[in-house]
Amino acid sequence: MEHENTVIVRKRKKWKFAHFAAFTNCFELHELQPERWGRPLIVELGAGTADLTLALARQQPDTQFVAVDVKADRLYKGAKAAREQGLAHVAFVRAPAERLVEVFAPASVAELWLTFPDPFPRTRQAKHRLTHPQFLHIYQSLLAPGGIVRFKTDSHDLFTWSLEQIIFDGWQIRELSFDLHRSELPAEYKLTTTFERKFMAQNLPTHYVSFARP
Repeated sequence: MEHENTVIVRKRKKWKFAHFAAFTNCFELHELQPERWGRPLIVELGAGTADLTLALARQQPDTQFVAVDVKADRLYKGAKAAREQGLAHVAFVRAPAERLVEVFAPASVAELWLTFPDPFPRTRQAKHRLTHPQFLHIYQSLLAPGGIVRFKTDSHDLFTWSLEQIIFDGWQIRELSFDLHRSELPAEYKLTTTFERKFMAQNLPTHYVSFARP
């Protein structure tokens, strides 16, 4: 039975990969020219099913949104929803974070959302965390003047570690909350992702910080 279930899951993923490739709002890394995107540009990295991107896109019809993830089967769900909702200003890109400079032109991103990335809890995994200095340097090159990074996580350890990296790397913290949904920060920050709703059901607070270059 376990083997049969595994085969079914694999077939479903292949089916989603095929549809991802066929959708006109979905892109693989090799298909892109960084100059293709309109501006202002809002990007969600590690978007998963892109619930947050879709919610923001419904509120901002004149802004170009791009959801980025390494999992095509996750992005497929968001891409399908975007098509059904007529959100033609949302695109979906399968790409790893370390290759974002191949997806976006320098100084082209107004807002970059990092939403509930893998915390990579082991010390030797730190280089994979999306708030590691190697990634912060990439974000800096992509942000437009006045651009901002918005980071949400349920992991207290990742959050406090990330704050250290942000400050040490010379960024300026704009907003900070260890419990976003109990804070007085704007409602758009409280739009939830799939993972966020799961964590909230477990009474885990959402940590939030926004930061920019001075």
